[in-house]
Amino acid sequence: MYAIVRISGRQYPVEIGKSIVVEKLPNEVGDEITLDEVLYLGDKKPVVGTPVVKGASVTAEVVDQFRGKKIVVFKYKPKIRYRRKQGHRQSYTRLLVKDISAGSKKSKSKQAEETEEAEA
Repeated sequence: MYAIVRISGRQYPVEIGKSIVVEKLPNEVGDEITLDEVLYLGDKKPVVGTPVVKGASVTAEVVDQFRGKKIVVFKYKPKIRYRRKQGHRQSYTRLLVKDISAGSKKSKSKQAEETEEAEA
């Protein structure tokens, strides 16, 4: 099964058993998190959300918290002795996708019928 989820304002394609690298999340290593903003579910019958697929979720485990490669930010203006050097390292989180659930695919009328039967 294949899905596209929104994490921190960015969209990521996910598959069961694969890992993805996202911007740092405030979770500890080993925590399981549920991603509810599923924009697309692809299988035999793809489902596109408007804007999200209702009831769908992705379960992932935090595998690693790490920092990326250092980049150098260098500002320079010629002839006026202006030079500024600064470094930056972005923090990332690696997630391992455990499960993709499509949620309930029943229509509202069928759900209403089932609740009426359960009450009777």
